[in-house]
Amino acid sequence: MAYKPGSVAVVGAAETTRIGVVPDMSQIMLHADAALNAMADAGLQPKDIDGLACVGQMMPQQIAHYLGITPRWVDGTGVGGCSFMLHVRHAAAAIAAGYAHTILITHGESGKSRVNATPRPPEPESLAGQFEAPFGPAGPATLFPIPVLRYMKATGTTHEHLAMVAVVQREWAAQNPRALFQERVTVEEVLASRMVAYPFRLLQCCPVTDGGGALILTAAERATDFPAPPVYLLGSGESVETTMVSQMEDFTSSRAFRVSGPTAMKMAGIRHEDVNHLMIYDAFAHLPLFGLEDLGFCARGEAKDFIGEGNTRPGGKLPLNTNGGGLSYTHTGMYGMFALQESVRQVRGTAPAQVPDVKISVAHGVGGMFSSSGTIVFGKDRP
Repeated sequence: MAYKPGSVAVVGAAETTRIGVVPDMSQIMLHADAALNAMADAGLQPKDIDGLACVGQMMPQQIAHYLGITPRWVDGTGVGGCSFMLHVRHAAAAIAAGYAHTILITHGESGKSRVNATPRPPEPESLAGQFEAPFGPAGPATLFPIPVLRYMKATGTTHEHLAMVAVVQREWAAQNPRALFQERVTVEEVLASRMVAYPFRLLQCCPVTDGGGALILTAAERATDFPAPPVYLLGSGESVETTMVSQMEDFTSSRAFRVSGPTAMKMAGIRHEDVNHLMIYDAFAHLPLFGLEDLGFCARGEAKDFIGEGNTRPGGKLPLNTNGGGLSYTHTGMYGMFALQESVRQVRGTAPAQVPDVKISVAHGVGGMFSSSGTIVFGKDRP
């Protein structure tokens, strides 16, 4: 059953008590810390939760047992770092269908410390294992350059343009006490940082951290009964393309982005000029450029100038990645939960780098090397 815009709300939202380097907590402990913090935010206990979603090495049954939850609905959808956007969408549909009334979405990842984290083994029988791995790529930093170099050539995007993305996001991080990197940087400093895989230099790549977060959703009719201001779900979208970056339909654009973004905005009944705040998953510096264009905020090739002219920086007309983003705030491996958390904070008016009068925030995520996408539109007011 489809949910109606504004019929479901976030009533609990929190991250783990610590993020960055947390060597004394395993992944299930990070899940639990985030979940308990979100429950405290909503004034709830585990017995009040009847729906559960999570992703990664911790399955729903593990989290449910650990927290003492008996769910009537579960979701273990895993499509990479944007899985949490899909969880929000699926949870809203479940609430509308009556499958559950109060749904918890959790994330916990020991990306840096690797406590109880099982390394991902190579899968030589997979499509990527057969048709990409033999040619030498070893992870995102060596796979993303395939579309990025084509994008740079097609749009005239320079190394300086890519560096400016990191510079602007560090300006936001400088206002966030929880951000891993808070010191401002210049374009020259970004371009002087160590080369990782051409064209990416170190400051254009996300760090690897520990941490997590959790959200609690329920029907809008109940939302005002909770301590924190409700944040209404106005629209959502999801899509996938290919697990092999070399097989993208168009190296200069993500087909999954072009489906999930417009789907969410159409459902919410909003125009681009209605958006006060935007989060675009940024494991690497090129992703905000692709996101701005594929979601229609900029025409093809114009995102570089849109950012360069200051539109996304503090005081700009479209504040973007205001927590500092995956590049400067935190990135445990799957960043989507942190983008959602910042959108909720901005709509609530509680963000460290608060944008004035945020009524609509869009959180847009990517999974894998452009293999999946999820988009969520949050609003302050119920339609």
